[in-house]
Amino acid sequence: MIYASEAVGATGASTLSIAQILGVSERNNRRDHISGCLMFHDGHILQVLEGARADLDRLMRKILVDPRHAGVRVLSDMPIAERWIEQPMFLCGDPASLLERTGLPCISCLTATEAEAMLEIRKAA
Repeated sequence: MIYASEAVGATGASTLSIAQILGVSERNNRRDHISGCLMFHDGHILQVLEGARADLDRLMRKILVDPRHAGVRVLSDMPIAERWIEQPMFLCGDPASLLERTGLPCISCLTATEAEAMLEIRKAA
């Protein structure tokens, strides 16, 4: 599953905010056997999540009501043959470079195909 949203308030705006999100997400994702990659860029969030259908549905219900997100858009929600992401949660660094390589100005413009291309670039790095 891949979704994009707008960050609300200080979400993702500071190292402390990001560290807190990653810490809680890693603990919860490890418990729920979910793996994920998170990206913050110019007030927007992009996240890739992999796991069992029931676990992903439960997590998305939480994200949809989480006050740190606005305008949640699910870009891709389909079964995969194998996981691309091994870690329970990690921060995808250098989003500006990944956006530049895909020719996009910001996360809010992404389609599912472009988000998957960014993931492939990140995985190859």
